[in-house]
Amino acid sequence: MKLHLFAPLSILTAAMFAQQPPVTPQTAPRLAPSLTAPAQPVAPDAVVLTIGTEKVTRAQFEELLAALAENGRPVPNAAAKRQVAQQFGQMLVLSQEARKRKLDQTPAAKQMITIQIDSYLATALQREVSDEVKADDAALHSYYDAHKSQYEQVKASHILIRYKGSPVPVRANQKDLTEEEALAKAKDIEKQLAGGGDFGAIAKAESDDTGTATNGGVLPPFSRGQMVPEFEEAVFNQAVGKISDPVKTKYGYHIIKVDERSSKTFEQAKADVEKQVKPQLVREAMSQIEKQTPVTLDDNYFGAASPAAPPPPAH
Repeated sequence: MKLHLFAPLSILTAAMFAQQPPVTPQTAPRLAPSLTAPAQPVAPDAVVLTIGTEKVTRAQFEELLAALAENGRPVPNAAAKRQVAQQFGQMLVLSQEARKRKLDQTPAAKQMITIQIDSYLATALQREVSDEVKADDAALHSYYDAHKSQYEQVKASHILIRYKGSPVPVRANQKDLTEEEALAKAKDIEKQLAGGGDFGAIAKAESDDTGTATNGGVLPPFSRGQMVPEFEEAVFNQAVGKISDPVKTKYGYHIIKVDERSSKTFEQAKADVEKQVKPQLVREAMSQIEKQTPVTLDDNYFGAASPAAPPPPAH
C-alpha cells in the first residue's frame, strides 16, 4: 500500500515531533559496538519500514530525514535514524487507529490540517524567496561604506586585576582584592609601564586573566561587538601603542595596550556584508508579496485597530 501521509511531509514532521526533543549528537542513542553493524546498501524503492499494512521505502524515509533537517532537527548518526523510525512508526500506529475511529473527519482535524499546510507553504515560500534574492554589489558597497567601523579589527594586550565579585576566579595564593585595592594595584602597574616596564613580563606576573597571562596578555584579534562595552569603547578609541588608564568592567580593572588596528577591505568583508543585507531584502520581497492581496479585518468583531506609534524624533 502506498503511504498516503507522505504528501506534505514537512507538515507531518511538525506534528510527529512536537513533543519530542531534537535528536543531536549529544542526545542520539549510542549502541554497543556489537550492535552497530554497518548499514548495507539499499535501493531507493526498497521497503525499510513497515507499520501494519503501510510500507515506507528508503526514498520516502530519507525524504522524512531531509524534512527534519530542514526544520532544525538533523539526524546525526545511524542510531538516531533508528530512533526516528521507531518514533515515526509509533505515531503512524496511533494515527491509523484515529482514522479507523474517523477522527480525521472532524471539523477541528480538517481545519488543523489546512492550517498546517498553509503554514508549511508560507515557510517554503520564504525559503524560495530567500534563495532567489541576490544583493547586488551597489547595495553591498552602500552598506559597507555606512558600517565600516563594524569591520575594524584590533590586536590588543591587557593586564587584568580582578576584584571581589568578579566572575574571574582568584589565582592561587592571591588575595581577594576589594575594588579600591584592585584599582590601586592597577594604577601602580600603569606607573611601572609608564616608567619603561615590560608589558608582557608584568602581564605574566600580575594579570588575573590566566588564559592570556602566559602569553604576555595578548588577546586573540577581535572586532566590534565581541568584548564587553567598557572594554570595547576604550580599545576602539585608543591610539596604537598607547597604554590605557585602568578600565573597569565586571571582570576587574584592565590595563590595555593596542598593538595593531586594521580594517577589512570590501572584498574581505563581502560575505559578512551580504549576511547583514540579505535578510532585509528578503523582508522587502515578502512584504511586496503580502501587499498584492489585501487583508481586511471586521472592526465590529475584532475591535478598532490601535493607532500606530508616532515615528521617533529626528536627530
